[in-house]
Amino acid sequence: MPVELVEKKMQGALPVHLVARDGLETAGLAPSAVAWAKANGFSGEVGRTLVIPGENGALGGALFGVGEGEGALALGALSKALPEGDWHFASAPAEPELAAIALALGGYVFTRYGKKPGKALRFELPAGVDAGRVRRIADGVFLTRDLVNTPTSDMGPEDLEKAVRTLAGAHKADVSVIKGDDLLKQNFPMIHAVGRASAGAPRLIDMRWGPRSAPKVTLVGKGVCFDTGGLDIKPSSGMLLMKKDMGGAANVLGLASMIMAAGLNVRLRVLIPAVENSIAGNAFRPGDVLTSRKGITVEIGNTDAEGRLVLADALALADEEEPQLLVDMATLTGAARVALGPDLPPFYTGDEALASELALASLTVEDPLWRMPLWRPYDAKLSSRIADINNVTTDGFAGSITAALFLKRFVEKTTSWAHFDIFAWNPADRSHGPAGGEAQGIRTLERIISTRFG
Repeated sequence: MPVELVEKKMQGALPVHLVARDGLETAGLAPSAVAWAKANGFSGEVGRTLVIPGENGALGGALFGVGEGEGALALGALSKALPEGDWHFASAPAEPELAAIALALGGYVFTRYGKKPGKALRFELPAGVDAGRVRRIADGVFLTRDLVNTPTSDMGPEDLEKAVRTLAGAHKADVSVIKGDDLLKQNFPMIHAVGRASAGAPRLIDMRWGPRSAPKVTLVGKGVCFDTGGLDIKPSSGMLLMKKDMGGAANVLGLASMIMAAGLNVRLRVLIPAVENSIAGNAFRPGDVLTSRKGITVEIGNTDAEGRLVLADALALADEEEPQLLVDMATLTGAARVALGPDLPPFYTGDEALASELALASLTVEDPLWRMPLWRPYDAKLSSRIADINNVTTDGFAGSITAALFLKRFVEKTTSWAHFDIFAWNPADRSHGPAGGEAQGIRTLERIISTRFG
């Protein structure tokens, strides 16, 4: 972990004083520190760090602005702003566990291709914080970020399978894989159709962990390792971030890491349809009709709406087991970003109890989510003249909602299902993470699953 979180008191650790906006006079600071802050124009604005001098030119500590209570994740900025050394909070943060998680997440650096690691920073954990839990959550987030940040040259379908096997090996999970033409033999025709034009064979990765008698929790992640758009090819600008189109798979693997490391009492299953949507003579075409695993026939209105196709076959398989909880995560639609931006992923569910839990947990752990409706009247927009359903609408409206309605057709038996249309990317540096791959929704889901099944 780039920032070392220490459970015991460290002799000589310097204090970080948390200062509310315009709260210098009530922060319990020495008069000299107040004078220094005023001289430097520091007034407790959120996210700002100010180092304060000690005796004989040494460091005396630091001030950090918490603003007007904008959230504990802002404390992640300390991991980049503080000088190297040992530090502790002068007084307990309002949310001690979230503060520790923020420190851990804020120190992340992706070093695979030569970028230098971050500073040697050690920070005392706030009293009462479970160090193991903080590390499990940070490790899961870092796994997600690493997978998304890795370019497709090193994260194609085969590489994604290797990443699953590595995670499974660390937790004694079982992995089985169906790939290439075996997908047709075992009735996963849409996964095969989307991935068959790539040099890397399409595959369905299936990881299982936990006691067979435990409640079943199944996670499905979109593993499109690169998306050209297929024959409905994207413009070059639209391909620049398409290495992240496997962000759904990366996120469910990060969540699985958290679940397995905690030893939760669940029968965990992770399903990842891993493909590359490429262009070749055998690519699937606009106007083709595919027969899904479920038997539903799908007319292809656009080959760039491929994620829902591979998810549909995987969801149909997951639904056959009727798990107690079924979650799918996917970088599915640009429409979700138009509606809610990059920071606020929508989720869809018909389970009102689950929706309430998600909304509350999202606020509690500062992992933003927003419920969107499975608006039934829009289902008709997916109609086809020659097949049971089209994979896109013709009017372009409500793209994220209609994608969710498409997936809903493939989940019939499972009563508790939720779909997350995530971005999996930070467009700019944030306090708790740099620009690049990001985990979205999985800290919320970890809270719910550990509460339900811990």
